[in-house]
Amino acid sequence: MNELRARVRHAAVLIAALGAALAWARGWAALVVILAVTARAQWEFYAVLDAARLPSFRWFGIGGGLALVTATWLGFRHPGPDGPESLFAHALFAVFFVIFARQFHQRYNPRPIETMSATLMGLLYVALPMSFFVRLLLGWGDSPDGRWLLLYMVAVVKAGDAGAYFVGCAIGRHKLIPRISPAKSWEGAAGGLAASVLVSWAAAALWPDAVGPVRVPVGHAAVLGGVLAVVGLLGDLAESLLKRAAGVKDSGALLPGLGGLLDVVDSLLPAAPVLYLYLRYALG
Repeated sequence: MNELRARVRHAAVLIAALGAALAWARGWAALVVILAVTARAQWEFYAVLDAARLPSFRWFGIGGGLALVTATWLGFRHPGPDGPESLFAHALFAVFFVIFARQFHQRYNPRPIETMSATLMGLLYVALPMSFFVRLLLGWGDSPDGRWLLLYMVAVVKAGDAGAYFVGCAIGRHKLIPRISPAKSWEGAAGGLAASVLVSWAAAALWPDAVGPVRVPVGHAAVLGGVLAVVGLLGDLAESLLKRAAGVKDSGALLPGLGGLLDVVDSLLPAAPVLYLYLRYALG
């Protein structure tokens, strides 16, 4: 019981701190917050790879991830004639080229394919989804309220995490995928789905004009709640699979009983691109 209380308390503190930073950070301060989260999450990802004895160019991967996020920010703040995504595309090519070129100077690496693949995986798993945090923040023209979309996403996804955890602890009997995450149950997944839908619906009902710069009708809010709950669960399971393959319990030791930052944002990483694409193409 004490461990459960500590876990809930530390998770609440960290999520509240992240939410507050996203809500009040403006201008370059918001970019600093996103870059800090990206760097720490990538560091922990490469630490998991180290535990699995997979070699990587850790510093090149982290540097490349920060470059992709920064390029996304600059592209949306100062879009060129080819649109806001042009700078990101050029940065992506440059980062891939640098990582491949780095291998040329490593004479005695017997596992070059694993090294390059593991390094690039850190970009695809962490940095690319984090660049969608920037798109949610800045992707709506001159509106300064994109940060409310980030808060909406954090609230909906983490409500699903909390609902799944508490319902699973209370009545979970049927295991979801025990070979990946023995603690997760179908009952917990249903509780998380219900919690996410409820929070998403409540946000749309309380702010009918718009959630930040985008109007989200109540019907779409219910759908979004369900979609974000599912992709958040998949993100959690994906990290559980990585940790189980590496033989580690947590990605880091940021807070006792909670694990690392990657353990906190794992469900948010796939949620950010899904939310952005839904808002952009389903709601225009």
